Amino acid sequence: MRAIQADRHGGTEVLAVADLPVPVCGQDQILVKVAAAGVNFIDTYQRSGLYPMALPLTLGREGSGEVIEIGSDISNIKVGDLVSWPGVQGSYCEFIAMKPTDCVIVPKGVDLQVACAAMLQGMTAHYLVSSVYPIKPGDTALVHAAAGGVGLLLCQMIKSRGGHVIGTVSTDAKVKAALDAGADEVIRYDQEEFAPKVRELTGGLGVNVVYDGVGKSTFDGSLASLARRGLLATFGNASGPVPPLEVLRLSSSGSISLIRPTLVDYIATHEEMQWRADEIFEAIASGALHCAIGASYPLDQAAKAHDDLEARLTSGKLVLVP
Repeated sequence: MRAIQADRHGGTEVLAVADLPVPVCGQDQILVKVAAAGVNFIDTYQRSGLYPMALPLTLGREGSGEVIEIGSDISNIKVGDLVSWPGVQGSYCEFIAMKPTDCVIVPKGVDLQVACAAMLQGMTAHYLVSSVYPIKPGDTALVHAAAGGVGLLLCQMIKSRGGHVIGTVSTDAKVKAALDAGADEVIRYDQEEFAPKVRELTGGLGVNVVYDGVGKSTFDGSLASLARRGLLATFGNASGPVPPLEVLRLSSSGSISLIRPTLVDYIATHEEMQWRADEIFEAIASGALHCAIGASYPLDQAAKAHDDLEARLTSGKLVLVP
């Protein structure tokens, strides 16, 4: 089978198509024919070495597909079932083996590319608004990269819970995308400083929560955008990792809180992962949630997908199609 591997850390030039054996399906595993593999910033961090990994490395952690073989110990999944997963390393490939606890069943009527988009980004947005800072009616949230894969989902989920959304984006097209997803106001961060504008839009109070997947370049402004006793959830490093913070700065900024969550701790059990997936799939099926596929690429164009993602040229979810 074909897979995308890196034999060293670096830029997108290290990505290459490798010819690997189809995985052997163990007795406690399922073998899946991959329909879509999600492209995420964590993949770029692993590729670059920001998150060091053993080499050679098959990229990708997220995907969806059809079960084509089951191990002798498997009884709760059958051949022909459709599944998706948020965290199985090596998903940039044509076939992948995993344990049933690593995936969730995709219900009928949910497209497999959409099911892929609902995994890492969908469940990230879900845990942020339901667990990290549970949005309640009347809350105001600042969402960075509001037209990105997670950002578009956050806008929709916050609005469905009665919250008010201020988004930041970098182009007019992304302004429209964020507004269409439910953002109440959108700031062009490339044209003005967003923190003073947030204060203006909130009557000087600031926001209850900032959901920040950008990292280094937005961190100071995010802190400055918070209301007293607000929460900054920094969950990504799109612009680089956040530098060390003097803890007393939190008290001097209004007794604010800071958290650096990661999805793995919010799907720590299969039951929790299934709960999040069920809520997301139900919202998709009812039309209450739209997972936008920004672009799909053939598997051998993984480097272009990484380039486009890192250059902020895209909106919505990027997927590779083997």
